[in-house]
Amino acid sequence: MSTSPKHATKLRLSEHRFFQGFEGPLVGLLQKEAIEQTYGPGDLLVREGDPADKFLLIYEGKVALEIATPGKPHLTIETIGAGDALGWSWLFPPQEWRLDGRALKATRALVLDAEFVRFTLDHHPTEGYRFVLRLLPIIAERLENTRVQLLDIYGA
Repeated sequence: MSTSPKHATKLRLSEHRFFQGFEGPLVGLLQKEAIEQTYGPGDLLVREGDPADKFLLIYEGKVALEIATPGKPHLTIETIGAGDALGWSWLFPPQEWRLDGRALKATRALVLDAEFVRFTLDHHPTEGYRFVLRLLPIIAERLENTRVQLLDIYGA
């Protein structure tokens, strides 16, 4: 994994699908703190059980969202790519990752510090509400994909 200094970041939050249509100061404030990171194939972006301390916006590449299954290889719940967001565990206690996010090929992302995002959302409640509304369908989709995968495994 490599990191670009904040001032050298070329990726723009406003160009990411998650933030399309946002107006007001939120995107600009978050952009100032965004760090561009590059992950190689096999690199973990997030690890199950670790503190959920970041929100990632994928610009290039592919990431497998995986869960551990006892006595079996990791199970891929979903594969995400350019235009997708990774991370919502940072919103709710205990703020731990619930899955692994593994790069399947070279991946570029903007990474936002979760504590800063929460602070910014709290201080811009109208845009914070829009942010959470944008995040809720992602949460619902991930939960549904997990349910489907578990039904496949356990044959319910």
